[in-house]
Amino acid sequence: MKKDIVMQNVNYIKHLKGVFIQFSKDNRLNPTHISLYIALFQIWNNNRFLEEFYINREEVMRFSKIGSKSTYHKCIKDLSHWKYIVYYPSHNPYKGSKIKMFKFETSSGQALVHNSTNIETSSGQALVSINKHIQTNKNKKNSIKLDQPKNEKEVIDFFKKENWPEIEAQKFYNHYQGIGWKVGGKTKIVNWQATAKNWMIKSQEILSVRAQSRTNQKEVSQNMDNLKTSKNKNYNEPL
Repeated sequence: MKKDIVMQNVNYIKHLKGVFIQFSKDNRLNPTHISLYIALFQIWNNNRFLEEFYINREEVMRFSKIGSKSTYHKCIKDLSHWKYIVYYPSHNPYKGSKIKMFKFETSSGQALVHNSTNIETSSGQALVSINKHIQTNKNKKNSIKLDQPKNEKEVIDFFKKENWPEIEAQKFYNHYQGIGWKVGGKTKIVNWQATAKNWMIKSQEILSVRAQSRTNQKEVSQNMDNLKTSKNKNYNEPL
């Protein structure tokens, strides 16, 4: 028995507005994911928003400007896993894969996914909505808080407590203030006092190396002086 063709009532503008709201919240996405989704949306539009429709990989890659098959397969599986679409891969070279698009529309500024808090797969199993995935990632991201001193005075007081001069405290504060209190400009500092102590250790090592270098230079200079002879030396005198 042939399956009835089911078309969805989709508002083009509201759907794009809703999905772009989701894009802005989802840090897992990269530009390739978004380009691929827009290509699938356009094909869905061309198919008059059928509930499910077939795609041609070469066509989708051309629309989305994706040149690598491995990148294409990774991104389309990501979109399916993250509940933007449902992807039914086809292992038949003469039959394209099938896509099911979820509805993203806006209501009072809130993005709605498939008009429900949960998304159902074709097997009927309820899956957690994308909003929950995004919130979970957001909570994980916020769990690592940036630790930094209140002001320069707090750093100076800490260095004085460790018997270090104020100028060294100012160097430390200005350095990390300039790079956003991140180690190497990348990793967030979770304990600025520990970072300050590491700064002191490294500074002490630098001072030790410089002192040793000056000592070596002094010894070399003394040895050179000992090797010098006077032009007026009397060789008749005993050594």
